[in-house]
Amino acid sequence: MSDFSDRLKNLRDSKGWTKTYVANHLGIKMQTYANYEYGLREPDLKLTNNIAKLYGVTSDYLISGEENSSDTKTADLADKDTVFTYEGRQIPPEDLEYMKRLLRGGK
Repeated sequence: MSDFSDRLKNLRDSKGWTKTYVANHLGIKMQTYANYEYGLREPDLKLTNNIAKLYGVTSDYLISGEENSSDTKTADLADKDTVFTYEGRQIPPEDLEYMKRLLRGGK
């Protein structure tokens, strides 16, 4: 296995996703994605970028294992146009409101 394939597997495992789930979200066959994790094939640059977006990392991280700090993502919980997720699932609005109350000190 290559470092690239190890990173793919670790990222997928950390999300609790199946290879089928990832492949469906990328619009590719499950066996194609599995071959990336097994180190038998590597995706092209466009697909590498799509994989990085899906996992919330940079393509630099996928390729080299190093994260570029200038690519750090931030989002404001008050931003109504942002869809917040956790472990691949959207956070329900009532949970976001609860998080906001906690951050305001329970108010």
